[in-house]
Amino acid sequence: MKNVFVCGVCSALAIFSVSSLAQEERSVTTQLELGAIFTSGNTEDQNVKYKATVDWDRGNWDYRFVSDGFRSSKEDVLAAQRLYHVASADYTFNADSFVKTRLAYEDDRFSGFESQSDFTVNYGRNLLQNRDNMTLALNFGAGVRRSETETETESEAIARIEGNYTWNLSETANFLQDFSVESGSNSSIYRSESAIETDILDNLSLKFSIKVKHQTDVPISREKTDTETAITLVLNF
Repeated sequence: MKNVFVCGVCSALAIFSVSSLAQEERSVTTQLELGAIFTSGNTEDQNVKYKATVDWDRGNWDYRFVSDGFRSSKEDVLAAQRLYHVASADYTFNADSFVKTRLAYEDDRFSGFESQSDFTVNYGRNLLQNRDNMTLALNFGAGVRRSETETETESEAIARIEGNYTWNLSETANFLQDFSVESGSNSSIYRSESAIETDILDNLSLKFSIKVKHQTDVPISREKTDTETAITLVLNF
């Protein structure tokens, strides 16, 4: 499992390097987020978090890939590991509306699932167009989710709604709020990420974030709600 996590980090860094070469076109932007805590002595802990985002703007089309991972171990015993990858393509009709296709894959072995993946097609609207310091995008649609455990694989139709809110608190600080609901006949998943990001240098910032994931139906002996609190450095290119 450690190798799987390392591969995820390496893949994100590879994507980051390739996209950086395309910067001269000014159509590709990348963001790399890193955080780590290592302790030794009486207690040996390792906590590593990364997130890599690549945006490719091609006129009316905007392509995005996000790879998000977390790994925690104590005394060389794995305590938590999660990999979450999302690929999306947005087509913009005008300043107000767009359509989004989205594919996501999550590998969180400690959740009781071998993996969970979903595909949706959504219609979206950009709101708060008259506000200089705020943006809000909402999209909703439908698709299918596939959940795999050690004993069975289950597919179900889902309805999905997502919101992305940004508030420019000052010239150097932003408040970010993302949320989504994926509702299916067998299970629903709620996700939320709240964050404050403060610029340190032109392309370097500090981010404090809280993530919450709640799933209404989980395998026996598993918790329905997972939370993640992190302080990370963010590089923008």
